[in-house]
Amino acid sequence: MISFIDVLNQDSENSAKEIEHLKQKISTQFLKKGFVLQQAGESASKVCFVKKGLLRSYTIDNKGKEHIFMFAPEGWIIADGADLDAPNDLFIDTLEDSQVEIIDKKVFSEVFIPLTIRSDKQRTISLIRRISVLQKRVMMLMSASALERYEHFTKTYPQIIQRVPQKMIASYLGITPEALSKVKGDQTRGK
Repeated sequence: MISFIDVLNQDSENSAKEIEHLKQKISTQFLKKGFVLQQAGESASKVCFVKKGLLRSYTIDNKGKEHIFMFAPEGWIIADGADLDAPNDLFIDTLEDSQVEIIDKKVFSEVFIPLTIRSDKQRTISLIRRISVLQKRVMMLMSASALERYEHFTKTYPQIIQRVPQKMIASYLGITPEALSKVKGDQTRGK
């Protein structure tokens, strides 16, 4: 099973001492469904690598409505993109019982990132995937129909369609659960 260390250590240029130092900074946790790893407004930010399970990041608006920013199934990294010195913008929680490698975001920046300079192929692939998904999502929220956004979601996250409640998919798409039902019906009928 791939881990932060596997992503880092794609070649043998990193010394055993450097890798061991990094390993000591990463904690592996087994978390039950619904566990909140991080809350918006907190100053302690985490970078999480999903070994098993499913996580999400989201915000809650002034009216108490959740808006899902992204899902992170196995092999994905999830973190808050806020500056290191700023409070978190996002909540991060588990949608399934999960095994997650966690490192403090400041430690990640100080220890992990310099080591990846020597071995950044997998890191680059992971970051490009995340940036690509987020960019496409923003563009679709600005201009795509609900059906187009749903079809993109099913292509981006095919492995989690049956793993999350429909109301979370609707939140991610920026539509109501009722509108999602209509979109799915339209898709089935081929509209």
